[in-house]
Amino acid sequence: MAGKRVLIAEDSSVIQNLTKKILVIQDYKITSVKNGKQVMAALAKQPFDVILMDINMPIMDGMECARQIRSSEDPDVANIPIIAITGNARNYTMEDFKSVGINEYMQKPLDFDQLVELVKQYTEN
Repeated sequence: MAGKRVLIAEDSSVIQNLTKKILVIQDYKITSVKNGKQVMAALAKQPFDVILMDINMPIMDGMECARQIRSSEDPDVANIPIIAITGNARNYTMEDFKSVGINEYMQKPLDFDQLVELVKQYTEN
């Protein structure tokens, strides 16, 4: 687990900072971005073990970003586990998430114990 890389894509600074603090305590290396376009740029620079992605972000939302990640020609990028974080404002179902390649989703407000468990589950391989 030590040194596993987590990409947090979240436009809310409060949620981003809380998530970051909790995962840093767990010894994860964190990179934070605010929209899907920045996710794609970060993925082009370095590998990540898991992505925590807000669905409702400016510029490129989480659903479109997940589609682009899954269609990447780089298998290391295309297969990164994606955990969606959403207030589910648009009432997506798990089937909607699965259809774009999202592995799991968490409802806001976040249960940070559940978040840590999910991140561990997807990074222990």
